[in-house]
Amino acid sequence: MDFLKYNRQMMIEGWGVEGQKKLQDSKVFIAGAGGLGSPVSIYLAVAGVGKIIICDFDSVEITNLNRQILHSPSRIGINKALSAKITLKSLNPDIEIIPITEKITESNAFELVGDSLLILDCMDNLETRYILNDVSIKKGIPLVFGAIYGMQGMVSFIHHPETPCLRCLFPEAPPKETFPVVGATPGVIGPLQALEAIKYIVGIGKLLKNKLLVWDGMSLDFKVFKAQKDPSCPSCGGR
Repeated sequence: MDFLKYNRQMMIEGWGVEGQKKLQDSKVFIAGAGGLGSPVSIYLAVAGVGKIIICDFDSVEITNLNRQILHSPSRIGINKALSAKITLKSLNPDIEIIPITEKITESNAFELVGDSLLILDCMDNLETRYILNDVSIKKGIPLVFGAIYGMQGMVSFIHHPETPCLRCLFPEAPPKETFPVVGATPGVIGPLQALEAIKYIVGIGKLLKNKLLVWDGMSLDFKVFKAQKDPSCPSCGGR
């Protein structure tokens, strides 16, 4: 390992060589290589996470480029996971990037996540998020939730049974829509997701367990709400 590359972050209290080795030995699953998946994967890659699985079945479109900083105009039409690998390997050639070009479904999600240490939920629809939530519960691994809309965003660290599951927080999926977003919004929320993942892997700091952080970019307000289990939750049963 090139410790010089990571020297500044290893200076953080509680990190050191052991913390960096934990990052090097870890494997994470990033669901989505879009607006949120871009900063999440970039910051995990440059931090030295050893194996990054990034999953996205979609292809790069011109309308993605105001926020999906993994991609460039020259890659329009290329699968996003494959495009992500190009960018991430250029930023850190010492780590392994595993692109998955399949759509996440109920039938394949458990296998796709595999033996990953945690799931980074960077999706844009609750149906797929519910699938990831169920995998998180069954495997007993954390899910770092992030969501954006316009100039607003949310983050939570979900780890059943210590915390409510995602369906406890959002019991019903809203109607599908093409929603507004400016690139700076995932640029705020994505790094917060990455930071939660890094803290969990290294074993430092306090995580957003049993909390939902809500950010309003219009007023630059950060608010933290208590997250509670739903006794009638169909995914975790409020356990």
